[in-house]
Amino acid sequence: MFNDIGALELVTLVVLAVLVFGPDKLPKVIQDVTRTIRKIREFSDSAKQDIRQELGPEFKDFEFEDLNPKTFIRKQLDNDELGLKEIRNGFDLKKEMAEVTDAVHGRDPEPSSSGSSSSAAAGSGGGRIDMSKKPETPAKTDKPGDDRPPFDMDAT
Repeated sequence: MFNDIGALELVTLVVLAVLVFGPDKLPKVIQDVTRTIRKIREFSDSAKQDIRQELGPEFKDFEFEDLNPKTFIRKQLDNDELGLKEIRNGFDLKKEMAEVTDAVHGRDPEPSSSGSSSSAAAGSGGGRIDMSKKPETPAKTDKPGDDRPPFDMDAT
C-alpha cells in the first residue's frame, strides 16, 4: 500500500506524530487508526459480497479490480484471440528508433534483414530520404520596401 514511502519519510512521519500527539497519547491514536482501517475494510468486503450476491451466478467470476481502466485494457490486450502478442513480438522498438535516429541525423542506416526498412526504401524510389533542415532563401522581390513573408499554401 505504501511502497513508495522511503525511510526518511517514515522517520519524518513518526517524529511528527510524536510531536503532535505526544508520547503518552500516541499508542492510543495508533490503536484508533488501526481499528478504523479494519472497520473500513470489513465494510468494503461486505459491500463487495452483497454486490456479488445481487448480480447472480452469471457474474460469479466478476472482480472489482477489472473496473480499473488500466486493468481492463491490460486484460483485453493479453487476450490471445486478437493475435496482438504476435504483433507485439514482431515489433522491435529499439531497431525502429535507431532507424529514425539515423534518418534524422542523415546517417546511412545499418544493413538489416528486416522487411520494414527495405519496404520503406523501395517506396521512396530506392533512395535515402533527406530529413535534414535546410535554410530557405526568401524570394527576391522587385519592390525595395516589401518585407512581407513568403506566402505558404499549406498554412492556409
